[in-house]
Amino acid sequence: MKKLFASLFGFTVTFLGAQPNFDQVQITAEQVSGQVYILYGAGGNMGLAVGDKYAYLMDDQFAPLSDKILAAVRALTDKPLRFVVNTHWHGDHAGGNANMAAQGAVLIAHDNVRKRMGSVQWAGTERETNPAPFEALSRITYNDQMTVYLDPVNSMHLLHVDPSHTDGDTYVYFPEQNVIHMGDNFVDGYPFIDVGSGGDIDGLIRNLNMALFIVNDDTKIIPGHGKVMGRGELLAFRDMVLTIRTRVKQARDAGKSLEEIQKMGLTSEWDASKGQGFINSERLVGAVFETVD
Repeated sequence: MKKLFASLFGFTVTFLGAQPNFDQVQITAEQVSGQVYILYGAGGNMGLAVGDKYAYLMDDQFAPLSDKILAAVRALTDKPLRFVVNTHWHGDHAGGNANMAAQGAVLIAHDNVRKRMGSVQWAGTERETNPAPFEALSRITYNDQMTVYLDPVNSMHLLHVDPSHTDGDTYVYFPEQNVIHMGDNFVDGYPFIDVGSGGDIDGLIRNLNMALFIVNDDTKIIPGHGKVMGRGELLAFRDMVLTIRTRVKQARDAGKSLEEIQKMGLTSEWDASKGQGFINSERLVGAVFETVD
């Protein structure tokens, strides 16, 4: 377990750029629609859905925050937390899995999430992670899509999307509430295309186009990071990603090297607003250069 925590901690430093003080983190909640909520803390956004008998959590951030997360859930509902869905395997989204399972939650994720969490990842890099213990691995996995019925009226649809952020990304869609949690396929910043986890720029664009067909002007979108957004913000994000992809491909097809392309300012109009976090222009252009077809 100590190795797991060390691995997740290492990912935290890399992801956020500085060591977080978990003692100072507060878990806050906001109602998105009906019995669907978003929970903020440190790491990826969590979603919470309340059914007739159970509560369902989407992602669980870092292990040191589990008690605070459970307290925040209890403040919203007295229904037991029965299920936890991972939108993908990264430690800022799935780091609390073992703790949640110890409290009786059933872990659900795509097949590839379990495979990646159960094996060495990012081998040979500064972010190399050890396999997670069995307790942190999904008990239920799915391949393509899965539907969970929360109560007689509401349902939760798990949709595996094309390799994009990783190869195990899941959209969690609540059609009756008109809410979708897109994980790290949609963030308030530049996208993280985790090439080492099967990430791919063309898959990301396909997934964003898919989401634009699912949502409408009233849909509430929970991104992997950032505040709740709508279709307009999703469309702008898709257009930005598509434009950057096109520019990088054109430059690569013209014979320019990655280093030359990274100096061309192909993302300049978004750098100030989107490129100041973990993923800056250089990282994004590098991932696009490597994965674009």
